[in-house]
Amino acid sequence: MPVWLIAPLRRAISLITFLMKITDQDVTYVAGLANLELTEQERRRMAKDLNSILDYIDRLNELDTTDVPPMAQTSTVQGSAITGQTSSTMRDDDLSPCLAHEAALGNAPEADGDFFKVPRVIEK
Repeated sequence: MPVWLIAPLRRAISLITFLMKITDQDVTYVAGLANLELTEQERRRMAKDLNSILDYIDRLNELDTTDVPPMAQTSTVQGSAITGQTSSTMRDDDLSPCLAHEAALGNAPEADGDFFKVPRVIEK
């Protein structure tokens, strides 16, 4: 990303997060998607908590990170403070054979030939 674009982009993100406040209607909608039944008090608290998170993100967007290089991982090494030993957080990506379809279904309490049969959990 060009350096000249970073500051305007940060201001735009800050404005968007300022304008995008979580409403009671938003909480009700997401609770419905998650199949949650929230009381009025729980919805108000959830909206307050989510808006607090957005406000914190807005504060973080104000930080000057121009000289901070982008990263995909927060750490390349995981170490123990007690032993001082370190190890790679990522294992080697070795190929291995997949579990056979029949063997996987053989472990299931119930199957209908090609698929696992599970109890219905969503009523809507």
